[in-house]
Amino acid sequence: MSAAGLHVSSEVLPETPPKGTRRRVSAPTVVGVFLAAVAVISILRVVTGANDLASSGALAAAIGLAVPIGMAGLGGLWSERAGVVNIGLEGMMILGTWGAGFFGWHWGPWAGLFGAVLMGMVGGAIHALATVVFGVDHIVSGVAVNIIGLGVAKYLAARVFTGAAGGGPTQSPPVADLPSVTVPGASSGLGTLEQKHIFFVSDLAGVVRSVITDLSVVTIIAVLLVVATWWILWKTAFGLRLRSCGESPVAAETLGVNVYRYKFLAVLVSGGLAGLGGGYLALVAANIYRDGQTGGRGYIGLAAMIFGNWRPGGLVSGAALFGYTDAVQLRGGGTTVHAMLLLLAVLIAAVGVWQIWRKHAVVQGIIALGTAAVVGLWFVLSSTVPDEITGMTPYVATLLVLAFASQRLRMPAADGQPYRKGEGH
Repeated sequence: MSAAGLHVSSEVLPETPPKGTRRRVSAPTVVGVFLAAVAVISILRVVTGANDLASSGALAAAIGLAVPIGMAGLGGLWSERAGVVNIGLEGMMILGTWGAGFFGWHWGPWAGLFGAVLMGMVGGAIHALATVVFGVDHIVSGVAVNIIGLGVAKYLAARVFTGAAGGGPTQSPPVADLPSVTVPGASSGLGTLEQKHIFFVSDLAGVVRSVITDLSVVTIIAVLLVVATWWILWKTAFGLRLRSCGESPVAAETLGVNVYRYKFLAVLVSGGLAGLGGGYLALVAANIYRDGQTGGRGYIGLAAMIFGNWRPGGLVSGAALFGYTDAVQLRGGGTTVHAMLLLLAVLIAAVGVWQIWRKHAVVQGIIALGTAAVVGLWFVLSSTVPDEITGMTPYVATLLVLAFASQRLRMPAADGQPYRKGEGH
């Protein structure tokens, strides 16, 4: 099997380009992009006076908003890399919130985390049975899982939480806190430096302080899961075989890969990760299960996965983008979102110039430059953004980035396609 697994790399994975055509992102490049992003936000803060753009409070809130989206997206990554479209992430997250509330209420927060993963895997098992075993259309099955997850969570909550102290038909009793990590001396020192509002230095201090102050242990687990996913799927024979099922299951089967087993396992893992995202909402964000707690984050996680081009690093970027824009609009309101209009105008103008200069796409470039001029005029002629538009900020930002990145996206070749055992013979 190991020899077959090695042979899969040349026969099954058409996504792998010839040697030398794909540029690997090095650690210095990542650090450089990070520092450049901090510098851009710092310039924007100085120009507009919106100090919440890089405050540790806003960035800590962004982390809290990004983690459940990132876990849902990571679950989608596992499933779709094996060739199973998973729009049932929302239902799996909902089951995870209930599992976290029930298990956490009875046996403590760590058991709640286990319960969230377990209930998410139940949703994953339903989706895997429907799509992998019975060949149900992936979209139909995903919608069904969302409906089942919502209905089951509502029913079970009404049955087990009603009458409990602090509980009710739509919420669980409070659950104890999970541990968090703070570096005491460094946190206070960076806080002092942040308050001085020194260009770039204070902004960098705010960024660092947000990740060393009251950082939930679940956030650390989430980061480790992202790294583990990258290593397993791209650095092991197991991951190579799993990805081969999403690229060409027929070819994988001819090489001895048990396609059904890999697809089923991938969807189970997908459900567990989505459930963990739901558990974060119930155990870290609120310390309680509540009906409607996910708020569509499963769908947003799916969008973040697509934004990330079905890769862990890009997925993290998509979740961070949504979390950051959501956090700053919640904390700063229309004033902070107004400041972001200037950044948006500059970025769209840069895209327009790039389209004309490098891509020779004159029409697209002119449209982009015209859009940038309209956004810039909006910034100049106004001092804030209406509340009705402010709440749309994270969704609009995500859609814009997806629109500009769409030409570089490439889903697994056999993602969502039906497969029957024996087709390769």
